[in-house]
Amino acid sequence: MGAGHAHRLYLPGASPVHRLPPQCKLVAVLVFVAAVVATPRERIWAFAGYALLLAAVAAVARVPYGVVLRRTLIELPFVVFALLMPFVASGERVTWLGLSVSEAGLWGAWNILAKGTLGVVASILLAATTEPRLLLLGVERLRMPQPIVQIAAFMLRYADVVAGELRRMRIARASRGFEARDVRDAGVLARSLGALFLRSYERGERVHLAMVSRGYDGRMPAWHAVGATAAQWTAAAALPAAAALIAAAAWIIP
Repeated sequence: MGAGHAHRLYLPGASPVHRLPPQCKLVAVLVFVAAVVATPRERIWAFAGYALLLAAVAAVARVPYGVVLRRTLIELPFVVFALLMPFVASGERVTWLGLSVSEAGLWGAWNILAKGTLGVVASILLAATTEPRLLLLGVERLRMPQPIVQIAAFMLRYADVVAGELRRMRIARASRGFEARDVRDAGVLARSLGALFLRSYERGERVHLAMVSRGYDGRMPAWHAVGATAAQWTAAAALPAAAALIAAAAWIIP
């Protein structure tokens, strides 16, 4: 199994953020998200500060803001849910933009949107500056159980293979004149999914046998060492340290 091609979420670059070891970036993102979650929702200025921190990281990493904004569309279902909260939540009602809404629902919607969006943007920047295989190495360096790392590695490597198989099946159906129009075509699509499962299972069996024949014993050989120096840990700590200061100030300042 080779290292594979770069994932489409990764943006190749040579910025200081790209060069940081993956375990440093993983810890930095986790601490940043923890600081955001721990911030009282009423401290709107604190969330503006977090947004500025992420904007600074994107600028240093040379990740275009437009790319980040486009990728945040992944949270659109949660945005829809948050926008419904002021109308369905109970509690004291207030008038907002000519509509009667729940005050608790408004704060709840803001809480979900602000914290969720910041977490999504932090994850987007992590994915844009770190190759997936290096992320797995970083997780392994952080003492994640080996079976979990292996499952994630195989999922990452073969998700594109399964997607390609599904695409070929769709083309084959279209070449035979099939086009899903209504619920009556659900049977064809269900049989296609069943065939996809069988093909994926059979391919997995063949790959496993090939790996065992080459000496696979449940642990993939390391691609290379991903050590981190004290200077790299210090550089990676800039984001979570600033976020922790903002979170502490949000609790202290009334």
